[in-house]
Amino acid sequence: MAGDRYSFKLATSAWDVSAYFQLRQAIFCHEQALFAESDEDDIDHHAYPIVAIDNTLTTGNPVVGVVRIYETEPGLWYGGRLGVHQDYRRAGRIGKGLIYKAVTTANTWGCRQFLATVQLQNVRFFQRQHWRSLEEILICDRPHHLMEADLNFYPPGHEGRPVLSTLVGEASAC
Repeated sequence: MAGDRYSFKLATSAWDVSAYFQLRQAIFCHEQALFAESDEDDIDHHAYPIVAIDNTLTTGNPVVGVVRIYETEPGLWYGGRLGVHQDYRRAGRIGKGLIYKAVTTANTWGCRQFLATVQLQNVRFFQRQHWRSLEEILICDRPHHLMEADLNFYPPGHEGRPVLSTLVGEASAC
């Protein structure tokens, strides 16, 4: 979707999953200070991690964006922990690609409704990606919106649903 430079995929290898959690920690713990040491929680035990890869990087960590998706009941999916490395935020291509990959993947796996809690500063961006706000809420004492994706904009694909394995250790809280 974002050309040949970036690719978006389920994080299935141990390396991808490790890089996924490292970027989440950098964004949500160190940069935004939403969590103390780790943003990992019980949801990670049944969530599917998705990563954005910068295919032009030949050294260092090519994971430049992250998001997780999870099903809370049959057909009801959530996206969460969407984050983009600070050096890749300007154009919006990574966030847009992650959202598209998250919702189309869930739609492939039987999604009837896709929701996410979105930080206030990102609501307009999500609205441009065919999302609507359902309500304003507070999470970790910060304003968010519960938002819903327009599934008509995110067609199902053909990707099979992998079996989940336990990917994280202890849970964390706000």
